[in-house]
Amino acid sequence: MFGKSLRQIILFVALLGFGVHAAHGAAPASSDESKPSAEIALLHKNAERLYFQFKPKEAAAELQKILQADGRNFDALIKLARAYIDIGDGIAESGSNWQERKLKEYGVAEDYARKALQLDPNSTWSYFWVAASVGSVAAVAPIARQVELSAEIRDAVEKSLALDPKNGAACHLYGVWQRKVAEIGGASRMFASMFFAKSVPQGSLDKSIEYLKKAVALNPTYIASRLELARSQAAKKEWPAARTLLKTIAEIPIQYSEDAKHKRAAEELLDEIRER
Repeated sequence: MFGKSLRQIILFVALLGFGVHAAHGAAPASSDESKPSAEIALLHKNAERLYFQFKPKEAAAELQKILQADGRNFDALIKLARAYIDIGDGIAESGSNWQERKLKEYGVAEDYARKALQLDPNSTWSYFWVAASVGSVAAVAPIARQVELSAEIRDAVEKSLALDPKNGAACHLYGVWQRKVAEIGGASRMFASMFFAKSVPQGSLDKSIEYLKKAVALNPTYIASRLELARSQAAKKEWPAARTLLKTIAEIPIQYSEDAKHKRAAEELLDEIRER
């Protein structure tokens, strides 16, 4: 039970899908000194096409070609971060070394995200992708490492939001982070402090709802944000608000690979809280 509770510090299954797609077309372009040539522009186009065909390895290969020509290409760096997160996510959780294999890919994603941060420390997306990649590492890391990384993830998301309060991906991530951390009980916090000499950050359901409402307002057709907001409202026993929101999900067209799963989860949650 202790390990399961601590693993709830970070829940990135829904978050990563949002962050990946939210970066599309939203990140800053390369500097004037390294304007993409026609060849680089074509490589970017090919990479995006492959990525949205759910071929992250092939997309990463195209992006690597960009870095060979322009090692300071910001877009390529953050898109490589998202591609390697997807590659890691795609590894089946079976076999004797699946965790190590996932950690390897997430580590590569983190390296690219940190390179992007060094290149542009004033970009909301630099910090967002650091948070997303570190969160991916935490999701499969030992418990002590999860505790260690939780504050770093929070800090990176907060910096992302400070640079752009309208970054819907960061609002979504921060809202879910707040809820998952708020759900960690006092006993688990005490054990974390005793056994790992680390304090678990505090979370707030009020802040979770606040930021997930912002995420929904910024991206009203993104199903995952509505689902997570309903979960936070349900956690706070705001039953009518949660039910109303869950009912709207059925009317939203599927856009992303996880949307069908999110719709099913919304139906299940609505059934669970229908009489509350």
